[in-house]
This record gives sequence, structure tokens and C-alpha cells, in this order.
Amino acid sequence: MVNITIDGRQVTVPANSTVLDAARDMGINIPTLCFLKDINKTGACRMCLVEVEGIRNLQTACTFPVRDGLVVKTNTKKVRDARRDNLQLILSNHNRECLSCFRNGSCELQTLCDDMGLAELDFEAPKELKPVDMLSHSIVRDPNKCILCGRCIAVCNNVQEIGILSFTNRGVETEVAPAFATSMADAPCIYCGQCVNVCPVAALREKTDIEKVWEALEDETKHVVVQVAPAVRAGLGEMFGNPIGTRVTGKMFTALKMLGFQKVFDTNFAADLTIMEEGTELLGRIKNGGTLPMITSCSPGWIRYVEYNYPELLDHVSSCKSPQQMMGAVLKSYYAEMNNIAPEDMIVVSVMPCISKKTEAAKKEMKNVHGTRDVDVVLTTRELGKMIKEARIEFNDLPDSNPDEFFGDYTGAAVIFGATGGVMEAAIRTVADIVSGQELEDIEYTAVRGLEGIKEAAVKIGDLEVKVAVAHGTGNAGKLMELVKEGKADYHFIEIMGCSGGCVTGGGQPHVDSRTKEKIDVKSERAKALYTEDKLKDKRKSHHNESVKRLYAEYLGTPNSHKAHELLHTHYKKRDLF
Repeated sequence: MVNITIDGRQVTVPANSTVLDAARDMGINIPTLCFLKDINKTGACRMCLVEVEGIRNLQTACTFPVRDGLVVKTNTKKVRDARRDNLQLILSNHNRECLSCFRNGSCELQTLCDDMGLAELDFEAPKELKPVDMLSHSIVRDPNKCILCGRCIAVCNNVQEIGILSFTNRGVETEVAPAFATSMADAPCIYCGQCVNVCPVAALREKTDIEKVWEALEDETKHVVVQVAPAVRAGLGEMFGNPIGTRVTGKMFTALKMLGFQKVFDTNFAADLTIMEEGTELLGRIKNGGTLPMITSCSPGWIRYVEYNYPELLDHVSSCKSPQQMMGAVLKSYYAEMNNIAPEDMIVVSVMPCISKKTEAAKKEMKNVHGTRDVDVVLTTRELGKMIKEARIEFNDLPDSNPDEFFGDYTGAAVIFGATGGVMEAAIRTVADIVSGQELEDIEYTAVRGLEGIKEAAVKIGDLEVKVAVAHGTGNAGKLMELVKEGKADYHFIEIMGCSGGCVTGGGQPHVDSRTKEKIDVKSERAKALYTEDKLKDKRKSHHNESVKRLYAEYLGTPNSHKAHELLHTHYKKRDLF
């Protein structure tokens, strides 16, 4: 510990702190744009400048280490003027179409301008608009909005360990882009969207499909239905000022009905269905000497990652489609037949916490036997929030309601799919009952919960010991895949989610500014909302879903049947790196 003085106040802080750490612990919020705790501290934006006694030049608080006897001033005229000048320099080269910007109201640069009372600019740099990359199904890259903070590069390299983004060119021509000026559509990007989540402005954002949905809802020749993923209910409320982790399940369903969808369903139904298919596949591999460990296939970002980086291990991945695609497949087959609707006259809209789901839905493999796509349009949680606002619906005043029957039925096991370890726990709940032949009462497998990067557990089920592992974030996935590749992964089953924390912090969830992330564990708070709903459900095991049972009895036969494989399973392929 060392003793320092900040703004006349003496304080004792850990010796490995920076001035920024110390100041924020004292309640002094030094402004930042590039800083991300434990991920990115480069001093690039120059917004955190402070005066340090004995040093003539101003220093960046996010990189300057404390030392015993250090004296710092954070709010002098010299500091304020320098910060304002640097902020103006950033704005002088920024596309300032704020009112029509996708991040209007959630932009950290916009908030900082307001906080610092910046009413006008003293200088303006000549700007020539650069092309906006809109070629991918998931991500839009707009270099005209970029402030070169480097956050996206840091999270892509240091957390996800994919490394497709970097600074290119020099001087005033510098921009953030994939190598060789490649489009995001052609780069080996997994579209996890973590770069979008950390971007303080709108230089990276999802490719919006809001207008497609409005047009579909206006088309009287189409039967438009919507499904909504489990993690959405844990994040949507934040779009309307609710605290992080507020569960808004009932209000969400009411809002979707008010938007005009003919039917409102829950992807949780398909999550239960996924457990039936995936659990059966796992038991089959264990009993019949199949390829082990089997790895889950629910996260499309993870699937793209393994197709690019570990194609030799694709046989380890479950052949099950993700719950989103399973739901689309059964809606355009069983549901369509039940209601005498031609699949081509249906539009299935998904609301997902994930922008990679947009690319997944567009894959050639994701068509049904009628030749139509399983899922037609994918919205993010953010996009749904914008639609609700555009429709002038007072979300927080809405009464709770339930999804429509049958395809809106789900168990507690399905809800926890949105948190890391949730798919694994849901699978174990069902597999344990099947193997033991009993209705086990102890169903909370906490060993696979939590935010540790890689978790391991051995679950005793009758005479069978099932060894499992859980990883979240592709940086951790890579470490686990190396073990599989080297034959050192002594597991039966592995769950991998492309995003840290799982779907609750997917690339399509509401933006949370960097300062709030330092104060609140967003992953944990949103996950709590899902585990709370799990406990509130009367049925908490996927094989207890009566509507899923009826689907098998009336249409699919048994899990992993020929018809189930035709509708609910897929295949993967090697993708070339550039």
C-alpha cells in the first residue's frame, strides 16, 4: 500500500493501482473513452489527463502508476482545457449525425460532450466520408464514426482471441478494419459482437432488420410469428431504464403482441426440444462408442469459430441445430400443417441477444424441406427495444402476459440456456433421469455455474460418471479445443458459448457504458434473472414439457428419429481463413 494525495485528499491505495483506479475508488470519475478495465488501457483518447506534481506535462490517469507521496490534481483549469481540446479534436473528425445515429442516447462520446458542457467546436477538420461496410449479415463497420479508441481491437485480441481487427494505414488515414481492408463479410469473424458491445460510438453495430419486420407486419398475405430467446428477458428492461438484471418476461410478451405479431412464441420451447435431441445424441455416443467429447452447438459464434480454426474437430460437435433454428423448423412444418398455412406464406421472426444469429439464419444449410428458411428475420434485443419505442408503447406500464400456447410452453431448464453452464445443467437434469430411471429431486448442478473461464465437473448418474466441461468466450474455447486436439480432454460433454458469460452478454444485448461495467457485474446480474425464472417454474426438466412430448407423439416420433434428423439436425463445414 502507498499514500497519495488526489485533489487535496489523502488516501492509501494498493501499490499496483493507477491514478485512475485510485481516483474512482475515491468517487472521482475521471472521464475516459478508450479505457476498459482489465482489457484496454492505452491512454489513446487523452481524456483522462491529470496534473502530477513535479511533472510538467499532463499525464494519462489510466496508465500512470501510483507511488508513495504522489500528488495529483484532476480538476484544474489546465486539465479541463486540455480535455476539452482533446474532445474537440475527436469531434472535429467525427461524423456527428447524432440525431439519426443508431447509438443516439446510448453513445459514450455524446454523454461525455454533455457532461463537459461542450456547446460548440473551435475547429473543424476537413472530412471525406469513407465507405461503410454493410456486406455481412451481422455487423456494420462505419469508419466515419470511429474515434480510434482501440477497444474493439483489445476485446477481439485479448478476450475473444480471434484478432481480426487492427489499426490499418497511418496518420489521418488510420482506421480500424480487418487485414487487407477485407470486408467483415469475408474476414474470419465469428460475429460474436463483443466489439459492438465495447464500441463507445456507432463505428460498429448490428445490421438492423427493423424495417423488414415492420413491412412483414403490414403484409396481410403473410402469417407473421415471433420467437424470443431466454436471455432477452434479462436485458430488454434496460432499454427502458430498468436496473441491469431486471426480468421483464411478462411485459415482453405483452409488447410483442401489441406490435402485431399473429403469434408470440418462446424459443425456450425449442431449448427443451434441443435437450431432448442433444441429450439423446450424447447417450448414443457414450453407449455406442461415438466421437467424444461431444460439444454443444447452440452458439453460432462458437460454431463459426470451430469451422474456421478447428475443422478437424467438427465431428465432436453435436449435429443439433440451435434452438432458434429448431423452432423455425418446427414452426414451418408441424405448426404450419396444424394451421393449414403454406410455409412460404409464413414469416418467422426471432428476437435474439446475439448478432451472429443473423448470419446463422442466412446459412444455406438452414432451409427446411420446403426450401424456405427456418428463420426469416432476426432482431437483436436492442432492435426490439427500438421497435417498442417507435410504436410508442409505454413498456414499464404494461401488464404481464404469457406467450401463446404450445410453442410458448417451456420449463425452467430452458430458461437457463442464456447463462454460461445453462445448457450443460439442463442436459444433465434430463440425462440423469433417463440413465437412472428415476425422477431425481436434486437438480441444481452448481458445479457448472459461475463465471470461471473454464469449469470442470464429474456428475455421478447411477453407475455412469459423466465428465463435463464448460467454457465461455472464444479465448477460453480455444484453450479447451487445444486439449481436445491433443487428446487430453477426458470429458464426455462440453458446453461452449462464444460470448463471455453466455448469451446474457451477447452482442445484441443493450449497451452498458464502461464505467457501469466497473461497478456492476453485468454477466452475473442478468444470469440471476434467468435462474430466478427457472426456480419459479413448476417444471424444471426439459423432458417434462408436455407440448414437446406431444410434438414427438404426433409428428417426430422419438428423439433422433429420421424425421427429427431431417428437421432438427444439420452439418458443419471447414471455412477458409481469408
